Amino acid sequence: MASVTVFYDEDCGFCKWSTSKILAWDRLGGRAPHLRAVSILSAEGAATLASMSQEQRRKSAHVVTPDGRITSAGALLPIVFRELPFGWPFAALASLSPRLTARAYWWVVARRFTFGRWLGQEACSVDPSKSSGSASD
Repeated sequence: MASVTVFYDEDCGFCKWSTSKILAWDRLGGRAPHLRAVSILSAEGAATLASMSQEQRRKSAHVVTPDGRITSAGALLPIVFRELPFGWPFAALASLSPRLTARAYWWVVARRFTFGRWLGQEACSVDPSKSSGSASD
Protein backbone atom coordinates (compact mmCIF):
# COMPACT_ATOMS: atom_id res chain seq x y z
CA MET A 1 0.00 0.00 0.00
CA ALA A 2 1.20 3.51 -0.82
CA SER A 3 2.83 5.28 2.10
CA VAL A 4 3.25 8.81 0.70
CA THR A 5 0.59 10.86 -1.06
CA VAL A 6 1.74 13.28 -3.75
CA PHE A 7 -0.60 16.19 -4.46
CA TYR A 8 -0.06 17.64 -7.93
CA ASP A 9 -1.83 20.07 -10.26
CA GLU A 10 -3.74 17.97 -12.81
CA ASP A 11 -4.48 21.19 -14.72
CA CYS A 12 -0.80 21.47 -15.65
CA GLY A 13 0.42 19.32 -18.55
CA PHE A 14 4.01 19.26 -17.28
CA CYS A 15 2.83 18.40 -13.75
CA LYS A 16 0.72 15.51 -15.07
CA TRP A 17 3.58 14.26 -17.25
CA SER A 18 6.19 14.39 -14.47
CA THR A 19 3.82 12.76 -11.96
CA SER A 20 3.12 9.92 -14.41
CA LYS A 21 6.89 9.33 -14.80
CA ILE A 22 7.40 9.26 -11.02
CA LEU A 23 4.51 6.79 -10.61
CA ALA A 24 5.93 4.58 -13.36
CA TRP A 25 9.33 4.64 -11.60
CA ASP A 26 7.58 3.76 -8.33
CA ARG A 27 6.10 0.63 -9.90
CA LEU A 28 9.28 -0.66 -11.56
CA GLY A 29 9.50 -4.42 -11.57
CA GLY A 30 5.85 -4.77 -10.58
CA ARG A 31 6.46 -3.79 -6.98
CA ALA A 32 3.66 -2.47 -4.78
CA PRO A 33 3.44 1.30 -5.08
CA HIS A 34 4.85 3.48 -2.32
CA LEU A 35 3.40 6.69 -3.81
CA ARG A 36 -0.17 7.70 -4.45
CA ALA A 37 -0.97 10.71 -6.64
CA VAL A 38 -3.97 12.92 -5.94
CA SER A 39 -5.04 16.11 -7.67
CA ILE A 40 -4.65 19.29 -5.64
CA LEU A 41 -8.02 20.29 -7.12
CA SER A 42 -9.86 17.21 -5.82
CA ALA A 43 -12.04 17.11 -2.71
CA GLU A 44 -9.26 15.13 -0.99
CA GLY A 45 -6.73 17.76 -2.01
CA ALA A 46 -8.90 20.57 -0.64
CA ALA A 47 -9.51 18.69 2.63
CA THR A 48 -5.94 17.51 3.20
CA LEU A 49 -4.38 20.85 2.27
CA ALA A 50 -7.11 22.94 3.94
CA SER A 51 -4.54 24.82 6.01
CA MET A 52 -3.31 26.42 2.76
CA SER A 53 -5.03 28.94 0.54
CA GLN A 54 -5.94 27.73 -2.94
CA GLU A 55 -3.09 29.88 -4.31
CA GLN A 56 -0.62 28.20 -1.94
CA ARG A 57 -1.97 24.77 -2.88
CA ARG A 58 -1.46 25.42 -6.58
CA LYS A 59 1.91 27.12 -6.19
CA SER A 60 3.77 23.80 -5.94
CA ALA A 61 3.38 20.08 -5.44
CA HIS A 62 2.98 18.72 -1.91
CA VAL A 63 3.49 15.38 -0.20
CA VAL A 64 1.83 14.00 2.88
CA THR A 65 3.66 11.30 4.81
CA PRO A 66 1.90 8.59 6.84
CA ASP A 67 2.35 10.66 10.01
CA GLY A 68 0.40 13.53 8.39
CA ARG A 69 3.38 15.81 7.77
CA ILE A 70 2.91 18.06 4.72
CA THR A 71 6.00 19.05 2.75
CA SER A 72 6.00 21.26 -0.32
CA ALA A 73 8.10 22.38 -3.30
CA GLY A 74 11.78 21.40 -3.35
CA ALA A 75 11.67 20.01 0.18
CA LEU A 76 9.43 17.16 -1.04
CA LEU A 77 12.05 15.79 -3.43
CA PRO A 78 14.11 13.82 -0.87
CA ILE A 79 10.90 12.29 0.52
CA VAL A 80 9.67 11.21 -2.92
CA PHE A 81 13.08 9.91 -4.03
CA ARG A 82 13.41 7.82 -0.83
CA GLU A 83 10.20 6.00 -1.79
CA LEU A 84 11.39 5.12 -5.30
CA PRO A 85 13.39 2.03 -6.21
CA PHE A 86 17.05 3.04 -6.48
CA GLY A 87 16.02 6.60 -5.61
CA TRP A 88 18.20 6.88 -2.51
CA PRO A 89 21.18 8.51 -4.34
CA PHE A 90 18.85 11.23 -5.61
CA ALA A 91 17.32 11.61 -2.13
CA ALA A 92 20.79 11.99 -0.65
CA LEU A 93 21.79 14.53 -3.29
CA ALA A 94 18.58 16.55 -2.80
CA SER A 95 19.13 16.46 0.99
CA LEU A 96 22.72 17.72 0.77
CA SER A 97 21.68 21.25 -0.03
CA PRO A 98 18.03 22.06 0.64
CA ARG A 99 18.58 25.62 -0.60
CA LEU A 100 20.01 24.44 -3.93
CA THR A 101 17.25 21.83 -4.26
CA ALA A 102 14.64 24.55 -3.68
CA ARG A 103 16.26 26.79 -6.28
CA ALA A 104 16.32 23.93 -8.81
CA TYR A 105 12.67 23.13 -8.08
CA TRP A 106 11.57 26.74 -8.63
CA TRP A 107 13.75 26.99 -11.76
CA VAL A 108 11.81 24.07 -13.25
CA VAL A 109 8.46 25.49 -12.09
CA ALA A 110 9.22 28.80 -13.79
CA ARG A 111 9.85 26.91 -17.07
CA ARG A 112 7.08 24.31 -16.89
CA PHE A 113 5.26 25.92 -19.81
CA THR A 114 8.31 25.53 -22.04
CA PHE A 115 8.99 21.98 -20.84
CA GLY A 116 5.33 21.09 -21.28
CA ARG A 117 5.33 22.41 -24.85
CA TRP A 118 8.47 20.40 -25.65
CA LEU A 119 6.71 17.32 -24.30
CA GLY A 120 3.53 18.06 -26.25
CA GLN A 121 1.54 18.70 -23.08
CA GLU A 122 -1.23 21.22 -22.48
CA ALA A 123 -0.25 24.52 -20.89
CA CYS A 124 -0.66 25.01 -17.17
CA SER A 125 -3.48 27.29 -16.06
CA VAL A 126 -1.47 28.70 -13.14
CA ASP A 127 0.07 32.10 -13.85
CA PRO A 128 3.88 31.54 -13.82
CA SER A 129 4.50 35.02 -12.45
CA LYS A 130 2.65 33.98 -9.27
CA SER A 131 4.32 30.59 -8.96
CA SER A 132 7.95 31.40 -8.45
CA GLY A 133 9.22 30.65 -5.02
CA SER A 134 12.20 31.82 -3.12
CA ALA A 135 15.31 29.94 -2.15
CA SER A 136 13.91 29.62 1.34
CA ASP A 137 10.80 27.70 0.17
